[in-house]
Amino acid sequence: MKKILILSFILILMGSCSLDDDGKDFNLEILPIESVDIPDSFTMGQTYPITVSYLRPSTCHLFREFYYDKDNNIRTVAVIDYKYLNNNCEDLENELVEATFNFHVTSNGSYIFKFWQGEDDNGDNQYLIIEVPVTN
Repeated sequence: MKKILILSFILILMGSCSLDDDGKDFNLEILPIESVDIPDSFTMGQTYPITVSYLRPSTCHLFREFYYDKDNNIRTVAVIDYKYLNNNCEDLENELVEATFNFHVTSNGSYIFKFWQGEDDNGDNQYLIIEVPVTN
């Protein structure tokens, strides 16, 4: 949980700086994951696509990458978007978009995926937690 907060702070600091001189300023934002398409089980040595769906808040938000943290068999995943500034942005209502990453199975047992879904009223991180067993 602390890693997400630290990453958020770093991304805000990085995003507040212009990386180029052509006036295309942007911030980086971590967006909550709404749902996940993930297999019910994995086979050792195989690679699987994992697709997440998240709400795109405006036309100025574009997918950048995944935040992906490994801790033994636990994987924490979040969506990082560019949010372009100083553009004529339109707010979007319920525009669900998808992003996919490939997961390569390298160990036996089960993997626990924690997909970040935002913060609750107390500021605590909330996760969609999915356990996927590895079969032979």
